[in-house]
Amino acid sequence: MQHLRIHYLQHVPFEGLGSIAEWAISNGHILTATQFFINSDLPEPADIDWVIIMGGTMGVCDEDKYEWLAAGKLFIRKAINAGKTVIGICLGAQLIAEVLGAKVYPNRYKEIGWYPIELNALSLENKLFNDFDHELTVFHWHGDTFDIPENAIWLASSEACKNQAFLYNEKVLG
Repeated sequence: MQHLRIHYLQHVPFEGLGSIAEWAISNGHILTATQFFINSDLPEPADIDWVIIMGGTMGVCDEDKYEWLAAGKLFIRKAINAGKTVIGICLGAQLIAEVLGAKVYPNRYKEIGWYPIELNALSLENKLFNDFDHELTVFHWHGDTFDIPENAIWLASSEACKNQAFLYNEKVLG
């Protein structure tokens, strides 16, 4: 495997990469970060291979409270347009969905805690999910949801939230 230049966006101090960092380091990948709670410096998309966008307590429409949010969205759009691999977790998925033109809005229910999600038939046909079971128990902490962006593939749902994951252009996972 080639050594990837992975840049991650961290919105709050307690939402780090966790085991993703362990995987990246153990595989010799280069990790850099924009930690918006410290600074909002962003690299040029040409200088990275992957972007991982973490969660946070803010919402996608909170640009009046978080001045860096607009720059973060622009960076995500540039990375997608440059054909980079982009992975969004929780708020990260919501930001990707909005950048791709989908609506992000309050979910009927808040999901906080460990709950199952179900991978649908489309996800099970995708090689990205070859090693996953049909049902996974994952940690949730969100009150918002998103519509699936146009031309994206809907991948997973839960009892409380229909849209848990999507794949866009085989390189963008929310």
